[in-house]
Amino acid sequence: MSEKPGGPTSAWNGPLLRGAVRDGFRKLDPRVMVRNPVMFVVEVGCVLTTLAWLRDALGSGTPAQPGWFTGGVTLWLWFTVVFANFAEALAEGRGKAQAAAMRGIREGAVARRLLGGREERVPAEALRRGDTVVVEAGELVPRDGEVVEGIASVDESAITGESAPVIRESGGDRSAVTGGTRVLSDRIVVRIVSDPGESFLDRMIALVEGARRQKTPNEIALHVLLTGMTIIFLIACVTLVPLASYSGLRLSLPVVVALLVCLIPTTIGGLMSAVGIAGMDRLIRHNVIPLSGRAVEAAGDVDTILLDKTGTITLGNRMATEFLPASSVGAAELAEAAQLASLADETPEGRSIAVLAKDQFGLRSREFTSADVAFIPFTAATRMSGCAVGGRRIRKGATDAVAAWVRSLGGEMPADVAQAAAEVARAGGTPLAVADDARVLGVVRLKDVVKGGLPERFAQLRAMGLRTIMITGDNPLTAAAIAAEAGVDDFLAEASPEMKLALIRAEQAKGKLVAMTGDGTNDAPALAQADVAIAMNSGTQAAREAGNMVDLDSNPTKLLEVVAVGKQLLMTRGCLTTFSIANDVAKYFAILPALFVAAYPEFGALNLMRLASPLSAVLSAVVFNALVIIALVPLALRGVRYRPLGAAALLRRSLLVYGVGGVIAPFVGIKLIDMVINVALAAAGLA
Repeated sequence: MSEKPGGPTSAWNGPLLRGAVRDGFRKLDPRVMVRNPVMFVVEVGCVLTTLAWLRDALGSGTPAQPGWFTGGVTLWLWFTVVFANFAEALAEGRGKAQAAAMRGIREGAVARRLLGGREERVPAEALRRGDTVVVEAGELVPRDGEVVEGIASVDESAITGESAPVIRESGGDRSAVTGGTRVLSDRIVVRIVSDPGESFLDRMIALVEGARRQKTPNEIALHVLLTGMTIIFLIACVTLVPLASYSGLRLSLPVVVALLVCLIPTTIGGLMSAVGIAGMDRLIRHNVIPLSGRAVEAAGDVDTILLDKTGTITLGNRMATEFLPASSVGAAELAEAAQLASLADETPEGRSIAVLAKDQFGLRSREFTSADVAFIPFTAATRMSGCAVGGRRIRKGATDAVAAWVRSLGGEMPADVAQAAAEVARAGGTPLAVADDARVLGVVRLKDVVKGGLPERFAQLRAMGLRTIMITGDNPLTAAAIAAEAGVDDFLAEASPEMKLALIRAEQAKGKLVAMTGDGTNDAPALAQADVAIAMNSGTQAAREAGNMVDLDSNPTKLLEVVAVGKQLLMTRGCLTTFSIANDVAKYFAILPALFVAAYPEFGALNLMRLASPLSAVLSAVVFNALVIIALVPLALRGVRYRPLGAAALLRRSLLVYGVGGVIAPFVGIKLIDMVINVALAAAGLA
């Protein structure tokens, strides 16, 4: 689902642009326009100036204003409305293109439903919640469900864009399957967990199309502000008519409408919907599906981030990094015994011990016949693994478990080995003891490896005022060491679902917004409580239903990108609002002096731009007002570049770039347009 240059969801491909132009005109329907009060007022003004232009063109009397002025104002006011609709339609169009691709995943799907112990083939749309279906290699999963029997490799690239298959099996946290994915091997039985129209794919299609997108609280507040400003400026423009008449000036309807459109915040009014839709679209292109616009915006206001240690902060697998032999044992002897005990250990930890022994001492794995060796697999009950070879009984495992085994053989744990194990634990590692019969040979240090670059990223988040908390099931000593190395602000050790939920509630009680990720059923309560909850697509159905975002890549570190996109959305809206208001103020300083200087010569000191005439000044402002909207469409879709700076620094930068820029741009733009208009009038003999 990632966007490719020139692809179907690229902002500037031909079909998408043509569709946006068509939708820009379709949205002129007043029933659609009334949802945006600012642009609805502009459309009403368009209708009034159009009627005035037709009256002057068809009437026999002398018009109040030249035809070129009334016609020019009318044309550019319509362009203003269409350009604003075009920006929104272009943002929606990218979602529609993605939705069309998604629909192709499920078209024509057929399911093998189990009914009364026999199979029947039915359309996927006929399935209901609770139905059981069989899916074998090469077949599509017909609808969202949970594996209740079997294990299979599943290709989820149609949903996630990732080519690597994943394993789905009954029980545990890897049982959820998504409709539209393809089974690559074996056979599974799936229980359907959604009715038609309620599947994950259905929700994705609805979301990317924007059909169910609701305004966020900040958007509603901004709409109220813009509506209030529009009403105030409408009153101001209406009262301007008798004031001008008293001064000997006559303000025609097109002039008053043009002044109103230039005063109300049309720039942000025309782009606000596009900004919100584009924010959701950016998350979708990160393969994160927001289940509501509120979640995207909340991500920008997050104060506290909860991160799982394993797979998020660390690489996910503990790796052997050092052999610590007992005082009377050589390191090579310890490595050789640890390698023998790991020959049948297919876990990442076991393989890393064999690799470390090979790298440090040149020891290579050996092959044994069943008569030479008996392997003892790891079990949760014994917490040890090992082997019996040549009369030797070798064990490797948790320190206390190996100590108990050694004592059962009449031996004791040496004090130096116990001390080494304690030091490994205090340093954030995991000690594994190794024994050869009743003789303890030493300890292998296992260590969680912190992902590269994370300490720097956490430092950036801290500079933005965000607090990071690591959640882990490790003991407090290990958790403290990993937290210090990673650079997180705090940690929760030996975390249970109840402890996670209590932590989130405690943070929210302080007035903070909390974000977290999760994939298991035990994460569901905390995900439901968090303000921004990203559920992994590879996780359980309970976790996906509890979250308000779903990460299709199942990458827990994606939470950092989600926060960045949320902040970019808020920054873009704030910067465009700043530019729009500064822009409106500057436009009035540019055109009002030119309009009233004849009646009030004192205004000459404010007529800095020396525009050619009052009518060309007004028309130039209207043209600039329309062009600035279309010029800002790429910024609204792309978003203001996000930089992890503090709030004060971001505010200064916004005021400097978009506040000062919004003041300067109208003076330059209107002056240039005024010069072009007067050159054109002179060429046409109308000057």
